[in-house]
Amino acid sequence: MNAPVTDRAVVQFDCTGHAVGKMRNELSVTMVQPFPEGPFEMATDEGSFHGGDASAPPPLALFVGALTGCIMTQIRAFAKRLGVKIDDLKVETRVQWNWQAVGPVYETAPKAFEIDVLIDSSSPQDKVIELIETAKKGCFIEQTLGRHNTIRHRMKTADGWKEV
Repeated sequence: MNAPVTDRAVVQFDCTGHAVGKMRNELSVTMVQPFPEGPFEMATDEGSFHGGDASAPPPLALFVGALTGCIMTQIRAFAKRLGVKIDDLKVETRVQWNWQAVGPVYETAPKAFEIDVLIDSSSPQDKVIELIETAKKGCFIEQTLGRHNTIRHRMKTADGWKEV
């Protein structure tokens, strides 16, 4: 069932994760707004560094894959709307984080996000550039990464939810 076309909408995905095995997480992701889609079942795991079995991709692999897939989707969707012909599309993404040991744990911080877009197109170069610029604005993940975000964490307690 598709939602009616409007000028504005809230897009919301919900995910429920369940820890199973050593480091494996079973995830169920559902789009709930503006229309229901899913659930999409997936998993993450870690390799031996974190004590996992490498039975599924690590979360960072899904993250980088999602970023790459997001921009590719927007390029193809918007190419039709902007009249840009795409004969072939490849995207190469590199994401780097700084990692630092802090006692028995570690802390991380983003360092670099680089996305190379390789488009074979017979359309004029200025139209292809417009397409990429438009796709960047339509990629939910890229737009999220490019802004300061507040992420709330809550823990369920006997007395209700506690902000952590």
